[in-house]
Amino acid sequence: MSLYGALYTGVAGLAANSRAMAVTSTNIANINTVGYKTTRNEFSTLIASASGTGTYATGGVKSVALPEITQQGDLSQTASSTDLAISGQGFFVVTNTAIANPTPSELLYTRAGAFQKDANGYLYNAGGYFLQGWALDANGNIPTNANEMTLVNLGQITGTALPTTTTSLRANLQSTLTPVAAYTAGDMNAGTVSPQFESSIEVYDSQGSARPVRMAFLKTAANTWQYEVIYDGNPADIGGAASNPIYTGTMTFNTDGTIATPAPPVNITIPFTAASGLSAQPIDFSFGTPGAADGFTQFDTTSTLYGSNINGTLFGGLAGVRVDEQGFIIALFTNGIEKQLYKLPVATFLNADGLGALNSNAYRATVESGGASFKSANVGGAGSISGLTLEQSTVDLAKEFSNMIVIQRAYTAASKIITTADEMLEELTRLKR
Repeated sequence: MSLYGALYTGVAGLAANSRAMAVTSTNIANINTVGYKTTRNEFSTLIASASGTGTYATGGVKSVALPEITQQGDLSQTASSTDLAISGQGFFVVTNTAIANPTPSELLYTRAGAFQKDANGYLYNAGGYFLQGWALDANGNIPTNANEMTLVNLGQITGTALPTTTTSLRANLQSTLTPVAAYTAGDMNAGTVSPQFESSIEVYDSQGSARPVRMAFLKTAANTWQYEVIYDGNPADIGGAASNPIYTGTMTFNTDGTIATPAPPVNITIPFTAASGLSAQPIDFSFGTPGAADGFTQFDTTSTLYGSNINGTLFGGLAGVRVDEQGFIIALFTNGIEKQLYKLPVATFLNADGLGALNSNAYRATVESGGASFKSANVGGAGSISGLTLEQSTVDLAKEFSNMIVIQRAYTAASKIITTADEMLEELTRLKR
């Protein structure tokens, strides 16, 4: 090994430790960067050429940066419902432009889940990357093609209402009331015969309005009752008073007081007209299971409506969103309705540590990482998604400071190689004098 070789070895040591210091400095600078993954520095030998026994070839060193992308960071709770974190393997799928349905080559990946809405309602993170998701169809299903993703947009959600489609009632009709023989269907609504029991409920139309419906009952024989369903809203909604009652029927009971007929459900349609702005609304009424006391009963106690279970809701505006562990983005409305809008895919790789790093804490697929597989959270090795949570940087500050001390000492030692070799060369040149 020549003295000049020793100089070059010292230079290599300076260069390698300089790069190592750059890696450590970058780690320290990103200690508060959400989703940042530590890069580990390793040194590798450089040999000028293979040498035989008893000889030695000039050597050196190089610095190799090894990203630890798969390392899990600590999770911390936040107050923003669009702050997201992945616990386990995988990445959020993003794109760096607000263009819907990007091609796969435009897709990027990140663990930085501090998302917020832009002026158009699209979710983007601090790095300016826009979140991608599977838009759910009307039945709540994700696309069959996992690559069919779109930008997550919360700006187009206004409000929602659900029309009533089912109603179940629990009531008692007093068994000892005197039967009324002279009855024709519609008499209770017309006032010709007074009902022996009546009760009103509210159902909801398709536009989120509450509509009053009254049920009137009259005992006409032993264990036999007639009932009428009467719409108590504006008669013009159903084409005039002549359309009432909207339904008439017979209810019978067993000798033990349980209901015998009708078997559920009874389909009753409110005949809304086109002039009302609505279409006819069918509702399934359940009066109880035949032979069971879970709906209408006939016992010798005062006729009473004990309760009703009516689906549907009034109109409600958007109150907020939440994200569950399966990655569903769920809209929350003021009327209590929760509606799934998107499902977030989790991108996994055979070698995630081989991903190519980009600015703003994002990655792109490389030959070393392999292509992305888009999975549902908690499926096939993909991690779970947490809302109101952010993944913190994986930087260990104590370790990085220790590395800085070691690198500094190694840098100083490499510089000593150069100064010592220089002194030896100077001594060599004195021989000629």
